[in-house]
Amino acid sequence: MPQICFRFYGELEEFFPHARRGSEHRVVFNGPQTVKHLVESVGVPHIEIGRMENEGHPVGWDYRPRGGECIRVYPRLPRQRWPADLDAPRFALDGHLGRLASYLRLLGFDTWYRPQVEDADLAAVAVSEKRVVLTRDQDLLKRKILDYGYWVRNTDPHRQVEEILARFGIAELARPFTRCPRCNGLLEPVPKELVLEQLEPLTRKYYDEFYRCAACGQVYWRGSHFAALESLLKGWLKESAD
Repeated sequence: MPQICFRFYGELEEFFPHARRGSEHRVVFNGPQTVKHLVESVGVPHIEIGRMENEGHPVGWDYRPRGGECIRVYPRLPRQRWPADLDAPRFALDGHLGRLASYLRLLGFDTWYRPQVEDADLAAVAVSEKRVVLTRDQDLLKRKILDYGYWVRNTDPHRQVEEILARFGIAELARPFTRCPRCNGLLEPVPKELVLEQLEPLTRKYYDEFYRCAACGQVYWRGSHFAALESLLKGWLKESAD
């Protein structure tokens, strides 16, 4: 039976154990197969891939290898990770990434998240709203309808934020404290007198500047927790910029 080999570069090697990195990956196949099917059979989702080459010539997803080829596979560049007609990425996260969703919203990124969502529904939202799927589930990213997605490598939410900012190159696009971390709605300044009924007595006494979510109505102010949050966000953005 014919064989094809793949050589993966850059961050695509993170899909493999350390012992298998830096080496060729051979696949034996029977009958006509597209290169998309073959590369995903090795374990790398197609939407993580920026380009493929065979002896210096570009290879498309519908290419059907004859056997004997060695395909070089490269990751997407940061700006290839979301639709070209959008100035900043919109994200759609699976149900296991709730903390990451809140942090991305705090940074000002449009982030769709539901704690309970089926893979098919998440993929449909991503396609219809031009969103990038972020997930720890590699199989989800292999769905044919998806054009944009990313497998989150880290398991710690703080490290996940650093990873997304770096891999997408979006630190300079952040607009901290402009979105509601609960529902993703935009925050708007609101006069104190309009939200008095939603405030505790001490908040009424000591604070005068308030913001309200245009979607869910949640009220925010720069309370005692604000300095710690601001420091956290600034640290992520500085590290990514450096």
